[in-house]
Amino acid sequence: MAVLLARTPYAVLAGAAVCALLARALGPAPMLPFYLLATIPGLLLALIDLRCLRLPDRLVAAFAIVTVLPLAIMRPERIGLALVAGGVVLTTYLGIALLPGRGLGLGDVKLAAVIATMLGFAGWPAVLVGLVVPHLINGPIALVMLLARRGRPLPFGPALLIGALIGITTA
Repeated sequence: MAVLLARTPYAVLAGAAVCALLARALGPAPMLPFYLLATIPGLLLALIDLRCLRLPDRLVAAFAIVTVLPLAIMRPERIGLALVAGGVVLTTYLGIALLPGRGLGLGDVKLAAVIATMLGFAGWPAVLVGLVVPHLINGPIALVMLLARRGRPLPFGPALLIGALIGITTA
């Protein structure tokens, strides 16, 4: 993975921009250190998905551990809402992934469930924003690719992560 970062000159700038946005939007919130820590696996997930069209399970698990676990400890009263959000998204995205045409991969399904669980601690508006934004990002790109008759697969992980960032910072 270090080789992947070394070959991507803008990775450090992207990570710094995400950290600056989080710090600016959240201020001295108790969860800020955990969100900042989550930028590492989040950035790696985005880079790997862009290059390989894969979202490694271990990295998705690491992302879940550094986001969902601290939120569950710091906001135990919201665990039910977070688990419902994650379950609804897991079920919905799994249904989409199982449709013919391979629109979503199982890595996308797992990452979306983790993100929905994480955003569930902030409330339903954050979940809604965090999961609508990726479709607003990838939808026009997919339309342009369709019109240009380029049948290449489109990674969804980076859009999911951008949606999570917007959901966190606007909640």
